[in-house]
Amino acid sequence: MIDVSPEVAEALDAGAPVVALETTLVAHGFPPGEGVEVGLESERRVRAAGAVPATIGVLDGRVRVGLGETELERFDADARKAGPRDLAACVTTGAVGATTVGGTLAVCRAVGIRYMGTGGLGGVHRGFPHPPDVSADLGEIARTQVVVVSSGVKSLLDVAATAELLETLGVPVVGFGTDELPLFYAARGGPPVSARVDSPVEAAALARAHWELGGAGLLLARPPDESVDDLDPLIEEALTEARRLRVEGGAVTPFVLAKLHERSGGRTLRANRELVAANAQLAAEVAAA
Repeated sequence: MIDVSPEVAEALDAGAPVVALETTLVAHGFPPGEGVEVGLESERRVRAAGAVPATIGVLDGRVRVGLGETELERFDADARKAGPRDLAACVTTGAVGATTVGGTLAVCRAVGIRYMGTGGLGGVHRGFPHPPDVSADLGEIARTQVVVVSSGVKSLLDVAATAELLETLGVPVVGFGTDELPLFYAARGGPPVSARVDSPVEAAALARAHWELGGAGLLLARPPDESVDDLDPLIEEALTEARRLRVEGGAVTPFVLAKLHERSGGRTLRANRELVAANAQLAAEVAAA
């Protein structure tokens, strides 16, 4: 049920660096039409850093590892968000499945990809246990030997609680050039990381040691270059509106992101575009190292 593109298969067979990229960002992370360009820019940066991009999604009843531009364009707002639980359903129903971080990690585990770049990791939602919502991203990173490069945890979540749960799950939270977990759009203000590295070589060495000691996933948190601070009031306002409109489950994140893009005057949109591509580049640099 998994089709690996010839380029990605050749790289994996040769032990060359490969970086996984998700498709939920393409379908739901940006205004219509913009996600494809962000995805393509991420692939360009992965190649420029010496690795092979493997964008993952479900099309025509198959899990696809390595997508062309025409295929990427099929991941629009109508695509189903595909976490680990949804992959089989997308395959058997023929739905277009845009993989989340968790869904992408499940495929990485199946085909042997060790590096992934994304925007932000999912986690514990604010107000837990009301709603009782914890992203499947956390379970997948705890069981998959992959370095996930992100700008920390999505800022609309309970970042401190997510960091605690990652500790419980045995997932190292490593700061890239920082001693604290970035808050997605904001470079500072999160809880302390469990370790710090200052180069791709150091990150690769730490990941290799973690795996040799029996560990699984590792979160490498890279602060955004353009820090957008003081967003918490806007986030709370958007979450309150989501609750009023009964926006729930996987629909919450794209709803809140759209509100933030609108009410920040586009600042969060610009930051989001850049951090996604920059994280993909760092994942490739670590993979190459």
